[in-house]
Amino acid sequence: MKAIVCKNVKKDDRQIIEQVLEKLKSFGLDAAFSPQVHNDCDVIITVGGDGTILHHGKKAAEINKPLLGINTGKLGFMTSLETNELDLLEKLTTAENHIFPRMMLDVIIGGACFSALNDAVFYKDVTAKLPEFKLSVNGNSVSEIRADGLIMSTPTGSTAYALSAGGPIIEPFLDCVLFTPLCAHSLFGRPMIFGGEHELTVEFSGEPDTVSVSVDGETGRALKRGEKAVIRKSDLRLSLIDIKGNSFYNAVNNKLIRPLK
Repeated sequence: MKAIVCKNVKKDDRQIIEQVLEKLKSFGLDAAFSPQVHNDCDVIITVGGDGTILHHGKKAAEINKPLLGINTGKLGFMTSLETNELDLLEKLTTAENHIFPRMMLDVIIGGACFSALNDAVFYKDVTAKLPEFKLSVNGNSVSEIRADGLIMSTPTGSTAYALSAGGPIIEPFLDCVLFTPLCAHSLFGRPMIFGGEHELTVEFSGEPDTVSVSVDGETGRALKRGEKAVIRKSDLRLSLIDIKGNSFYNAVNNKLIRPLK
């Protein structure tokens, strides 16, 4: 088995990377460091946090390679291992690990298509007046709401920005799309969940000429007034390796609930 190790581009994790490579080689794996994901491997290992998985996960999904995250970030909700658990990497050589596919979204604006593992966020400029966003499902209008913005997220993204905006936690193994308004000027601006088989469109009206769109916090794009953004389930899926098992439920308990106690 051949593994490549990718790191957080904004953080110096060389010491951890060296430890990871040493462990992998001691378990008989052909391991090497690479700043970018490429096809010449059987498994991809990221060293960093959730942002590192978001950055490298799209390419991993494109080439259909499973990804394992080792956390050196603050939260590491999608990662499977902490830096004190590197001995568990030996399970990569056995059947003692699980691979779970994560749904992704296609976000289509003006003919350009962007892939989202977490979310697409539509938001107004700080000084602009409130736009009125319109959400449609399969061509049927569902919500027209004045708000600072809205979030369209995958189940994986339900524990990211959408959670901070009051959205529910969704098991990442489901196929659905979560709609969460941002600071809606309404008593009835509540999140909604739609089946993954539907095609959703977002457009807006009002005084601003454009609103900004951020895909997974990386891709920036402007949506013009009268233009439609199409959101639908992608054919791509990211296969995340869960070495310890039940990592999602453990993360909810240990990283979201217990810190509040």
